[in-house]
Amino acid sequence: MRYSLIVAAALMLGGCGAEVEQSAAQQVVQTKQENSNSQSRTATIAFYNVENLFDTKDDPKTNDESFTPTGSYRYTDKVYKQKLNNIANAIATMEGKDQPDGPAIIGLAEIENNTVLKDLTKQNAIKGRGYKYVWYNSPDNRGIDVAMLYDPKQFKVISSKALPIRFSGKDKYDKTRDVLYVHGVLMGDTVHVLVNHWPSRAEGQRRSEPKRVAAAQVNKDKVDELLRENINANIIIMGDLNDNPDDISVTQTLRAYDNASIEKKGFLYDPFAQLYKSGKGTSVYHRQWDMFDQIIISDGMLQDDGWKFKKAKVHDVKLLKDTYRGVEGYPYRSFKGTHWIKGYSDHFPVLLYLSR
Repeated sequence: MRYSLIVAAALMLGGCGAEVEQSAAQQVVQTKQENSNSQSRTATIAFYNVENLFDTKDDPKTNDESFTPTGSYRYTDKVYKQKLNNIANAIATMEGKDQPDGPAIIGLAEIENNTVLKDLTKQNAIKGRGYKYVWYNSPDNRGIDVAMLYDPKQFKVISSKALPIRFSGKDKYDKTRDVLYVHGVLMGDTVHVLVNHWPSRAEGQRRSEPKRVAAAQVNKDKVDELLRENINANIIIMGDLNDNPDDISVTQTLRAYDNASIEKKGFLYDPFAQLYKSGKGTSVYHRQWDMFDQIIISDGMLQDDGWKFKKAKVHDVKLLKDTYRGVEGYPYRSFKGTHWIKGYSDHFPVLLYLSR
């Protein structure tokens, strides 16, 4: 079996997938009963590209040699521990008066394996939250994957799977990160989450664009399948798309709109499109801001009788900003070249707030 599913062991649902689904179904009923008489509650959804969160061991099956103690990044145990601490501190800032326990769901990109996820959830800054995770090993050549942290007090996993992305033509042998699909219960209501890290622009925008279109199509196919089953399905698509909200992979393939007032069943709403138009971004290339990191939702999450979209924002808090002259306000990245500069990530996280 190509993928080894890791639904964090502390789920303690045990056994086979059928047992997981049965237990989760029981939890749906329990959660709905618990919330039936409660006041409006806010759920925070987050996504964070954590920039090369590797362990220090060389995996002979991937190209991770640079992130080892003798590799070009001099990625020692000391650096690894600092990196873990930094990412945990960044996650710890994702809370507020409406959500003191932090995000219910956090999508992550550039995660090497389940070892780093286990170590991350044990960090002092967030270990009290009891985060669990879902992760699959993908075929990416560098060995970086997507994953999803979740707060089991707010979110219950029903099922999950990896959705492979395949290219055509001369790119058909290229490998990239799978899309992580998680079906679960968020505060008493079923939701479908798709976590992404689409192919980069390293080959150039025009040369690499078809690969991101292919990734977008995998998401669109899953969205269409879910909407055929339930036109009001609650769907959350998140990730580092390596494309902006106005690129064709988002607007034409995924068909995500920037206007929540569009009255059309089955549309997708991208609240980060308006933020991008206003000049905001999550990463910088050649001194230009990009909004590659986005959280997109279905119109099922905009209904008056269910979830209500409250707001979306780039989580560019002071802690995560560089202060060095010339790059002030940019994301405080982990490395400058191959030199560890004790930062966090070259991306800001993004947050989305929902109430019901």
